[in-house]
Amino acid sequence: MVIVEGHQAIPNIQNAIVTSGTFDGVHFGHQKILKKIVKTARELNGKSVVLTFWPHPRFVLFPEEKTLKLLSTFEEKAQLLEEVGIDYLVKVEFTKAFSQLSSETFIQNMLVEKLKTKKLIIGYDHRFGKNRSGSFEYLKENSDRFGFEVEEIPRQDIDDVGVSSTKIRQALFHGEVDLAAEFLGRQYSINGTVVEGKQIGSQLGFPTANIKVAEEFKLIPKDGSYAVRAKVGNEWFKGMLNVGIRPTVGGLHRVIETHLFDFDQQIYNQPIQVEFIKHLRDEKKFDSLEELKTQLQKDKTTSLQLLEEY
Repeated sequence: MVIVEGHQAIPNIQNAIVTSGTFDGVHFGHQKILKKIVKTARELNGKSVVLTFWPHPRFVLFPEEKTLKLLSTFEEKAQLLEEVGIDYLVKVEFTKAFSQLSSETFIQNMLVEKLKTKKLIIGYDHRFGKNRSGSFEYLKENSDRFGFEVEEIPRQDIDDVGVSSTKIRQALFHGEVDLAAEFLGRQYSINGTVVEGKQIGSQLGFPTANIKVAEEFKLIPKDGSYAVRAKVGNEWFKGMLNVGIRPTVGGLHRVIETHLFDFDQQIYNQPIQVEFIKHLRDEKKFDSLEELKTQLQKDKTTSLQLLEEY
């Protein structure tokens, strides 16, 4: 997949079959549209193109609103789109000025002149331009003038999947990572860098890799303990992870730390990817480190049972 940084850099794409949107999480609902454009591009001897906006429009239009958390960073989204089979990902910088473009200007500049779109495929209720004025009906009525076909994925087709980014976020906020996985079609994951911690886990016989996630907008599931899989280098390991402030040891800040089973490598400053498999328990304050150690052993036993199939 070719990633195009900005609409000015769009190359000459033969028979562009295009869709657009934020596609946060690239979940089952999104995949319905994405697989359709990949299939159509092959049938028409063309290329599948996803036009996406970054940063997320809500970050630009409502900068004072700090509550929105995203299911995927741009890099994660790009990887998922490549796995679906998309040929080109066009990353358009979303600014306040861009948000003021009329639907006519957006369509003419982006879809007609830059992409030379042959066919546009969108989900129901998808709209373009300022005040979301560019509806499917508007596109359909003007398709001859614009010079490309328009197809809308019916509401029922999307609704039948029963998935939305909001539903997935809600599941993760409640620690229901297995439900989120059903909606996504894969395990929810985070990517980060291993940083040095206070070595308390090592003292308990459960050394941990403390994970720093660079993007503050990335959604981290509810505080608590989870059975996980982690990728270090090119190898996957089973483990368990805790998200929270660590009240038993007087922690004040939220941290993410994972203990990998049968693992003794030094991995500070290395990248790590963690997949959440199952929520084990909520975070709690134990009366002593010994009590915490006993619970960690129970968590490990439970995690190993849950991870048998992985």
